[in-house]
Amino acid sequence: MNMPFYVPPEQMMRDRADFAQKGIARGRSLVTVECADGIVLCAENPSRNLRKISEIYDRIAFGGVGKYNEYDQLRIAGIRAADIRGYTYSRDDVDAQTLANQYAQMMGQIFTHDVKPMEVEILVASVGADLDSDRLFHIRYDGSVSDEDGFAALGGEAEQIRLKLKETDTSEMGFAAALRVAVDALSDEESLTPEKLEVGVLERGGEGRRFRRLENSEIAEMLAEPSLAP
Repeated sequence: MNMPFYVPPEQMMRDRADFAQKGIARGRSLVTVECADGIVLCAENPSRNLRKISEIYDRIAFGGVGKYNEYDQLRIAGIRAADIRGYTYSRDDVDAQTLANQYAQMMGQIFTHDVKPMEVEILVASVGADLDSDRLFHIRYDGSVSDEDGFAALGGEAEQIRLKLKETDTSEMGFAAALRVAVDALSDEESLTPEKLEVGVLERGGEGRRFRRLENSEIAEMLAEPSLAP
């Protein structure tokens, strides 16, 4: 009788983590910045149809990097979970932390038990009445969750982007100024034009749905403003 091939659990987890990280690193990065007007989500994405940023619920947005078909499955699952919770209880009972926990359990289960881990990182963002009420949850391929403060960066260049974002306080900025900070952090040697960007915002004021996707013309207008004042 042949003995089954044995791989130490530590080595198996390292191999899965390396595999997922390599897949994520091949994609383009995504940046989220909190500001006085709300939350800006900005990604390098020349496609007009394959979205990295979308709405999940009234005050909640989703961002994903890595393998498109995998994070789009997670996006759809999040929308369904939010709709069910809102219908069963009330719309006010749908919150970013609950969704982030559900995503973490799902991605952690896949990472631990499936043959191939998900090659994605995702972000769940919700806007509140003030900056202290904003929530940014970064969920990684292995199901680990971090509660980000002020900004979040996902993707292969995330570490370099975080270093850039730490240099600027966006808490008193408007959307235009915060977007310029986000685009500057995403840009490497070549500046990013509106055609290469996907931008969505969660607006702090108003009732009901707060997510809005920006068109190229609006992105260009905001990037062209010379001052970083709100």
